[in-house]
Amino acid sequence: MTKPIHESTDTDSYVDPVTHPDPATDGSDRYDGEQFDLEERQALRRVAGLSTELQDVTEVEYRQLRLERVVLVGVWTEGTLRDAENSLAELKLLAETAGSQVLDGLIQRRDKPDPATYIGSGKAKELRDVVLAEGADTVICDGELTPGQLRQLEDVVKVKVVDRTALILDIFAQHASSREGKAQVELAQMTYLLPRLRGWGESLSRQAGGRAGAGGVGIGGRGPGETKIELDRRRIRTRMAKLRRELAGMSTAREVKRQERRRREVPSVAIAGYTNAGKSSLLNRLTGAGVLVENALFATLDPTVRRAHTTDGRGFTLTDTVGFVRHLPHQLIEAFRSTLEEVAGADLIVHVVDGSDIDPAAQLSAVRTVLAEIDAAGIRELVVVNKADVAAADVVDAIVRAEQRRGNRVVVVSARTGAGIDELVAALDDLVPRDEVCVEVLVPFADGRVVARVHDLGEVELEEHTEHGTRLRARVPHRLAGELARYVISPA
Repeated sequence: MTKPIHESTDTDSYVDPVTHPDPATDGSDRYDGEQFDLEERQALRRVAGLSTELQDVTEVEYRQLRLERVVLVGVWTEGTLRDAENSLAELKLLAETAGSQVLDGLIQRRDKPDPATYIGSGKAKELRDVVLAEGADTVICDGELTPGQLRQLEDVVKVKVVDRTALILDIFAQHASSREGKAQVELAQMTYLLPRLRGWGESLSRQAGGRAGAGGVGIGGRGPGETKIELDRRRIRTRMAKLRRELAGMSTAREVKRQERRRREVPSVAIAGYTNAGKSSLLNRLTGAGVLVENALFATLDPTVRRAHTTDGRGFTLTDTVGFVRHLPHQLIEAFRSTLEEVAGADLIVHVVDGSDIDPAAQLSAVRTVLAEIDAAGIRELVVVNKADVAAADVVDAIVRAEQRRGNRVVVVSARTGAGIDELVAALDDLVPRDEVCVEVLVPFADGRVVARVHDLGEVELEEHTEHGTRLRARVPHRLAGELARYVISPA
C-alpha cells in the first residue's frame, strides 16, 4: 500500500490506542481508533513511476532546450485507483510531449474537486511542500480548472498552474502546420483564454481617464477609459471573429471537395482512433502516403486524404484524422469540427486501437464518446487492433471478443511489421460500399461526351471501336447506369 505523503515513521511518538484511549470531545468514552483507513483514503498519494527519465525526453526532436520541471496532480472522484493512476500516466505522456520533465505525480481522493483550490486548501499546502522539495516550476492538474481554481491554487503553490485543457492546446499549437490547423488551434486557445484573463497589480489599472493628480494621464488622455483587461478581451473577441470567418471559408473549400467526391460517388473511409494508436502508420502501409509518423501524442493534426483501391479495383478515399483523447476539450471539438466532418461523412470508420496500451477498452470508449458528439456514432466500424507485435496476447483476445459481441468486425495488425495487413485489405474489400453496376453499352460516335462521362465516373474494363460506335464494358454508379440504359447492348 502506498504511504501518504509526510506519513510519520517515528516510533518514539507512537501511542498505543488500547492503553491510551482518546476520548471523544463530548466527554463520552466512545473511541473509533486512529482512523488509519480514513487517513489513507484522504491522503495525497504519490503515483510511482511518473518521473521522466531525461534520456527519453531528448529522443523527441521538438523538445525545448530548457524543459519545464513539473509536478502532476489529479483528483480521483470515481472508478478504481488503477483508473486514476492510468489517467495520471496519460497526463505524464501529454506533459512530456509538450516538452516538460515530470518530477512527481500525486492523486487526491475526493467525492468531487474542491471548488476553491481543486484539491482542497490543506492538500494545496502539501502540494506546495512537494513543489519546493522537487524544485518544480509548474503544476499540471488532471482536469479542467475554473478561473477561480487556477488563481487560488497558484496563490498557494506560488508557481504556474496549468490544467489538462491548456496542456492539450499547447501540444496542438506545437504540431499545427497548415494554415487551417493553426487557425483552428488559435481559435480554441482564445476560447479557453477569454474567461481566464487576469492581470497582476498595475496591469489592471485604467489606461486613460481621470485627472492627472488622481492617477490619470492628464491632458489628451481624459475620458471614460478602458482597463487593460477589457482591452485584451475586446482584442481577443475581434481576433476570434476574424478566425471564424477564415475557417468558414476553408470549411467551404473542404465541403466543395467532399461534394465532388459524393458526386462521383466515391466511397469514403476514415481512419479514427486514440492519439498515438498508429493511424498514420496504417495509412502509410495501405497507400504509401508518406505522412509524418512519430511516437508522440497528436503528431497528426491536419487530415490527409489519399485515393485507394480494393483488390477488385473499386476506388475509395482513405482519410487520416486527428487523434482523440480522454476528456478532449470542447474548444478543440468545436474548432476542429470542419476537420472532424471527414469522419462524420464517412461510409466506414476504421477504428484503430493500441493493443499495447495499459487500458485499450478506455481508448475505445473515449473515441466513441467523441464520435457521438460529432454525430458519427451510427457509422459502421471496422476495429483494427494495432501494435500486435508488442501487445499481450490475452489483452488482444479480450478486445477481439468484446468487439465481436458488439457486432463489429475486428482485425489484428502491426503497422510496423506489416503483420495482418492482408487481412485488413480483405476486410476493406468486404466492407467498402459497392455502389456500382456492370454495364455493356454501344455508344454512337455522335455521343462522344457519353464515352467521356463513363471514363470520368466509372471504371472501364473494355473499350473497342466498331462500325456502329464505341463499345464499352464498365463498372459505373447506379445514377450513370440509368443514363446509359438506352445504349445497353441486349444479350444475344
